[in-house]
Amino acid sequence: MDPVSSTISIDRPREEVFAFLSDIANHRRFLDGKLTDWHLTREDSIGLGAGVRVKAKLRFNRFSYYDVTFTEMEPPYRMAMVGRGGKYDRTLVIAEITITDEGAHGSKLTWTIETETQLPSDGIMEAVAGQKGVAKRALKKGLQRLRAILEDGAEGSAPVGIAGGARKPASGFRLPQELATSADPVDGSRAHAAR
Repeated sequence: MDPVSSTISIDRPREEVFAFLSDIANHRRFLDGKLTDWHLTREDSIGLGAGVRVKAKLRFNRFSYYDVTFTEMEPPYRMAMVGRGGKYDRTLVIAEITITDEGAHGSKLTWTIETETQLPSDGIMEAVAGQKGVAKRALKKGLQRLRAILEDGAEGSAPVGIAGGARKPASGFRLPQELATSADPVDGSRAHAAR
């Protein structure tokens, strides 16, 4: 799919917009129209390496899961995401978000996304399904929801959470002190279990 771009003006400082978008868990709040079944790919959802796995609602597409990960961050101007999806993860997904100052307190956000297919059949399926038009409409609608969230305090969807809850430091698991200091953890665990 050739690059698809959408631009929107947001009446918030560039730093605030960048901070919100640098947490990939927040993307579900405004992009959940055509993207469902969100899962974080790691516990920390902010900054380089943070990523999500999503299911794209696309016509004629049986292989609709995609992963994207933040690969570049230039606060508070630009961030880039790269991922894979489709059949056997053959389709490369590239996205770039740029934020510039607009006026005294506003920002101008441009979001560009494109895909690169490996096989001609994958490109034909993208064209038959009209993925470029779907992506353009979904991106435009998503950015309008983003503006409503940042300017008006609209709720949007809930951010992506971690399956099973937080792991650290809120996890209820604590290693018993005698096991932590035991020279032989096997014997120590048996002694603990015998109590």
